Amino acid sequence: PIYMVNLMKYHEVAQYTDDAGVDKPISGREADDRYNPSSILAKIGATIVFVGDVVSNRAGDEDWDRIAIVRYATRKSFIDMQSRRDFSDKHVHKAAGMQRTIIVCCRPENPALDNRGRPKTDDDRHVLMVVRRTSDRTSAFNEVPNAVNLVAEGTIIGDGRTWDTVQFVAAASPEDLSSMHASVSRQISGDAYVMAVHASMDSITQG
Repeated sequence: PIYMVNLMKYHEVAQYTDDAGVDKPISGREADDRYNPSSILAKIGATIVFVGDVVSNRAGDEDWDRIAIVRYATRKSFIDMQSRRDFSDKHVHKAAGMQRTIIVCCRPENPALDNRGRPKTDDDRHVLMVVRRTSDRTSAFNEVPNAVNLVAEGTIIGDGRTWDTVQFVAAASPEDLSSMHASVSRQISGDAYVMAVHASMDSITQG
């Protein structure tokens, strides 16, 4: 399986075309909610394994609103989904809502992650997320202890930069997350995003 890690920043007001059939202005986040491809993903054997709202951005040159991770059985299944009519019909909402996005294709450092099922909805998961560019993945992973580590295989959509590692660390409380966020942000240099995330679905850090 592969893991598509999505970093999302929304338009304040969704940018629909005149022929999209949307009768009143909605926010970019609401447009992305309308896009929700869960039913289509189920048809191709893919699973949403993480969804969370970014509550704080410290490191990085851009801020983000939401994180989502989809696990696809194969790279081909991800490619095939792009040509489905039902996906295309929904994608108009994502296009209208998204100001910018980064999508990174990853594999877990620990293959046991592949065996975790679809997570239950849980409104009380606090997670630190670190995305970085590095020539030394081992050192990068060691700098953030107790993390679930994903090895980036390629940046599918972005701004031209290639991202190399993605890490997640569960926090016990909002206060613990805030403290961890500040500490990790201080120690990381170079191109990186360090985000505090309030997750509603999480089978990455929650087995």
